[in-house]
Amino acid sequence: MDIVKYWDSFVAWVKAGGDWVVQVFVVIFLALLLNYVVRKILLRLQKKLETTRNPWDDSLVDAIKKPLSVLIWILGIAFAAEIVQAQTKAVIFEAIGPIRDVGVIIVITWFLIRFARRVEENIIAYSRDAEKEIDLTTVDAIAKLVRISILITAGLVALQTMGYSISGVLAFGGIGGIAIGFAAKDLLANFFGGLMVYMDRPFAVGDWVRSPDRDIEGTVEAIGWRLTRIRTFDKRPLYIPNSTFTSIAVENPSRMTHRRIYETIGIRYDDASKMAAIITKVKAMLSEHNEIDKQQTMIVNFNKFAPSSLDFFVYTFTHTTNWVRFHEIKQDVLLKILQIIEDEGAESAFPTSTMHIPDNIRIAMNEEN
Repeated sequence: MDIVKYWDSFVAWVKAGGDWVVQVFVVIFLALLLNYVVRKILLRLQKKLETTRNPWDDSLVDAIKKPLSVLIWILGIAFAAEIVQAQTKAVIFEAIGPIRDVGVIIVITWFLIRFARRVEENIIAYSRDAEKEIDLTTVDAIAKLVRISILITAGLVALQTMGYSISGVLAFGGIGGIAIGFAAKDLLANFFGGLMVYMDRPFAVGDWVRSPDRDIEGTVEAIGWRLTRIRTFDKRPLYIPNSTFTSIAVENPSRMTHRRIYETIGIRYDDASKMAAIITKVKAMLSEHNEIDKQQTMIVNFNKFAPSSLDFFVYTFTHTTNWVRFHEIKQDVLLKILQIIEDEGAESAFPTSTMHIPDNIRIAMNEEN
């Protein structure tokens, strides 16, 4: 029969030295089978872990899925290539060992970076869901440092694996670092400026900041290693080198605890006798106002003999720090002060001038017939 004939030919070919092809086929098949089994196991494990409250095991499984699959194929193909090398003695296959080792390092690095990113996302999501006070700027900075450390370590290990001396590389880096430092001093200044921002945390993403030294005011959108992006109130992006923040004063209104109402109000000189009653009633109104913090400084006092008015000032603080809500409260306070002045029969002053003419002086009027 034809099948028996083909089988005998195949057995003869194998005995003649063709068994290495079968070995390669078996290795690739086993790699494919192992990859399939591992993917199924990880998929079921991930579905099971999604029902738990711990988010870290989900991150680990999700981060390892793709790198593990690639690792299986790297090892399988490298093993198959070694079988081919043993049979063919081809020089090109001598590079299989270093390539395999570097591939394993790359896969491990890929897994660690994916896991670090998943952990960062989980911390941010946890802070939002649980409404915890977690500094997202610090989380972002630590995550960047972890990823940079992983990449640098992986690069050094890969160089050592390929036969390059790490000590020589580090020595060269030290000498080259001096030259690069002089050539890129502004870049390094911005890098360390960004590092100081991350460490000192004068502001974070989302804060409203301004500088009395420079024309800088707006909302922080992003803090990079070289630049910080601030969105001004007219919606223009403002890109500021991080080194700038090491030499200027930065005010962060987003972190203020209260907002201040500080207004000067004037009444007419004719209403001087009513000043004491007005001040007393304004103080009582502020003390009863729900949006005014009574634990903070509260002052209402006659303050000045102005050219056209008798001035008293109001100094107090609101509970809220929200800009829009603050102006609503301030408006309510000022309207109530105006009402108190009117209820006392007084009037708010405005600039006026009075001319006094002596009795013995007459103003001549030209009359036309």
